[in-house]
Amino acid sequence: MRRLGIHSYVWTNGQTQDGLELALEKSAACGYGTIEFAYLQPGKFNLDRLAKKAQSLDLEIGVTMGLPVDGDVSNDDAAVVKRGEAILANAVKAVRDVGGNKLGGILYSAHNKYSSMPTERGWKNSTAAIAKTADIAKAAGIDLVLEVVNRFESNLINTTAQGLAFLKDTGSDHVRLHLDTFHMNVEEANPAAAIRLAGDKIGYFHIGESNRGFLGDGVIDFDAIFDALLDIDYQRDIVFESFSSTVVDESLSVVCAIWRNTWTENQPLAEHAKAFIEAKYAEAQRRRRSNAGA
Repeated sequence: MRRLGIHSYVWTNGQTQDGLELALEKSAACGYGTIEFAYLQPGKFNLDRLAKKAQSLDLEIGVTMGLPVDGDVSNDDAAVVKRGEAILANAVKAVRDVGGNKLGGILYSAHNKYSSMPTERGWKNSTAAIAKTADIAKAAGIDLVLEVVNRFESNLINTTAQGLAFLKDTGSDHVRLHLDTFHMNVEEANPAAAIRLAGDKIGYFHIGESNRGFLGDGVIDFDAIFDALLDIDYQRDIVFESFSSTVVDESLSVVCAIWRNTWTENQPLAEHAKAFIEAKYAEAQRRRRSNAGA
């Protein structure tokens, strides 16, 4: 693990500059080393000020997002794809301007519950768009990571195997997968095996519970998850993600179906998550040493 991080939606709905700056302060105070923001609109936020504040707190920044329906690069319509490509290019620039190091999320389709199957043409449009975006990201020094999500949030990449096929079809060496325990718990027959399958193609990793709440209160087998991460020698960031209607903005609540309060107080949640992840990581390391000495 390189740095342990937290999603800004634990602290703020991401709608104001003051909210984002408060999220930076609270994340650093809890001992996190990186923070994840949702897409930062340059006209809405002072990215330079955010960059300087993050730097002063020794916090790295990652940004994740999903595409809108009218900018879906997996669409069959060339005009819609072109709009999506422009959104992605602008997102890379925003990550660069805020001093961030990665752009991730549902970059390959709309963040949406689809009512139809993906098409072969849509797949090809999407892989081509991501390849173009990867070139822009590489030139900007930004990692590009594609989040594998459940069937209710995209129809294109729901499993690690699909994600690996997609990476291959982009033909780019600058795209990796962004895996998430919440989504894997829905879609993967064996999440730990999926991690091992992806190996060094994982560029970013989300830790989230099956109910989106406190870690350990759901059904995810985190021992198996951390054992697998050690098996592949995962050396990149691990970020805690949790959503509650207490904080999350209305649009994300709708698309992610956050209909209830999975928690009401974010400080205990954030402190517990950091301790939980560090403990599980240490336990996995001890198991590994014990097995090696057996």
